Amino acid sequence: MTSDRIEARLARVTERLARAAQRVGRSPDEVEILAVTKGHSKDAIEAVAEAGLGAIGENRIPEAEAKRAELGDTPDLAWHFIGRLQRNKARRALRLFDVIESVDSVRLAEALSRIVTEDELPPMEVLVQLNPGGEDAKAGFGAEEAVRAVDAICRLPGLKVTGLMAMAPFTTEESVLRSVFREARELLDRCKEEVPAFEGRVLSMGMSNDFEIAVEEGSTRVRLGTLILGER
Repeated sequence: MTSDRIEARLARVTERLARAAQRVGRSPDEVEILAVTKGHSKDAIEAVAEAGLGAIGENRIPEAEAKRAELGDTPDLAWHFIGRLQRNKARRALRLFDVIESVDSVRLAEALSRIVTEDELPPMEVLVQLNPGGEDAKAGFGAEEAVRAVDAICRLPGLKVTGLMAMAPFTTEESVLRSVFREARELLDRCKEEVPAFEGRVLSMGMSNDFEIAVEEGSTRVRLGTLILGER
């Protein structure tokens, strides 16, 4: 995948994103594109950077470690962890990534906080993962526990809680998608109102199949893989 091809794909995606934002009176500048590079080579990551995108998403620790070793320093590229993080891999994640978007339990947050403190690492930016659809197969906090969880995690040293992350059910039914995304946005607003230490500036939701609906419902970061990089 060359940077020219990625730039062409990105132009089409950016146009679609802009139209979605404008339909609800938002500025397209309010929404960041996170290029999901899992399953793609280091060359794809280099092409993403050349195309002007400043952040990538990976969801497997060993794969990210191998890519970072090949690439070396990438000062203009923020690395986001977007997968399920096991506590026994927390230290490795903290040394690899700039943002962890998938803090799905208070116990995981406590482990991250402890390691940051013990190892004297810089504060780690994290997002608290929601499960607004209440799906058994997905991790994250439901509506009834989200505010309490965000409050507890914001109290931990070494973590900078900037927002929430949500994944919608895998469906093409627009009403279901809108309902889940709307609930996530409402939870973000509740957390901002009820948790003074919560920044609440990031709402990461929307992927290649549903990002336009997510933007219409308030997403500030969409996670796009196939639309930018093609099939793995």
